[in-house]
Amino acid sequence: MAATLKDFLEACESLGLLRIIVTSSAAVLEVRGNITKLFYAELPKGKYANMHQEDYEFHLNMDKITQVKFEVGEAKRGNFPTYAIRFLDEQSESALSLFLQWGKPGEYAPGQVEAWQALREQYGEVWQPAPVEAI
Repeated sequence: MAATLKDFLEACESLGLLRIIVTSSAAVLEVRGNITKLFYAELPKGKYANMHQEDYEFHLNMDKITQVKFEVGEAKRGNFPTYAIRFLDEQSESALSLFLQWGKPGEYAPGQVEAWQALREQYGEVWQPAPVEAI
């Protein structure tokens, strides 16, 4: 059976502290947090992955995500690599990004980069999730 976005999101718990970035045509919202305690709901608009944290709530319409990409970049401030996972919508636009979050610039938690690399190895550089059948 092919992996679904639900499977992938649950595997993202291994990444530790992330910078979770949601973008729209008019705004960008960034929060720091871990992917934990996901729960799911099926609504008329689609199948949602949800997470409630102390300072924010997160809701992702999994039906709208058509592709997941792993990217290595360079920090805008500093000379160190960044590790991102981009969730792309039907227009191939980034709807959600998960960046590994460092403590001091360039200092990732032990095992964090390895967890990101293991997910990239498992799913591939660019991945198309199988539809989530039922919640």
